[in-house]
Amino acid sequence: MATTARTPRRRARLTRERILAAALKLADEKGIDAVSMRNVGDALRVEAMSLYRHVASKDDLLDGIVDLVMAEYDLPAPDGSWREAIRKSAISAHAALRRHPWAGSVMESRLTPGPARLRYLDSVVGVLRRAGFPMPQVALAFMAIDSHIYGFTLQELALPFNRDSMPEVAATFVAQVPAEYPNLRAMAELAAGGTDAVGVDFEFGLDLILDGLERLRHGG
Repeated sequence: MATTARTPRRRARLTRERILAAALKLADEKGIDAVSMRNVGDALRVEAMSLYRHVASKDDLLDGIVDLVMAEYDLPAPDGSWREAIRKSAISAHAALRRHPWAGSVMESRLTPGPARLRYLDSVVGVLRRAGFPMPQVALAFMAIDSHIYGFTLQELALPFNRDSMPEVAATFVAQVPAEYPNLRAMAELAAGGTDAVGVDFEFGLDLILDGLERLRHGG
């Protein structure tokens, strides 16, 4: 039987997009501290120096993967209800940050916003302006919404237990709280009962902020 020589498989061409995708995967699987030019090069089976043809530096690499996460945010719709547009966008941002637990703290530390972040920021500000908020109130409203998205998510991800195990954790906590703190015990007992009245609820706080902004918009 005749044999034929196996044709060597051609290695995929190195591009900025491939590099950023590999770095994002590395951050998701091993944490942001694992993201280095050397480790990304190893993941792509290339020399780290070859990455510099497409990525200027590690800072450029971090800016790039942060922008990939930002691209997962839903832009608020420019028409219709401003409240529903901002709400949907904020919920999608929260979901994206939960999918990439490292991203929140890194995102807030970057000084060079990429195109996805610029589109998101401009869209949110635009929706608030079209809703009738004067620019000083737009700035305050944006910071309130942004702080809730990032602050809540960072606190949520830092919890030392899974959300589904909250009743068991609360029951243990009840046993540790002295009787002289009856209010705290009462709330912990409620959580231990498995009720949804006490828990980690991003949308509850978001709705409070949006309701307050709606009252402010009408001069309340």
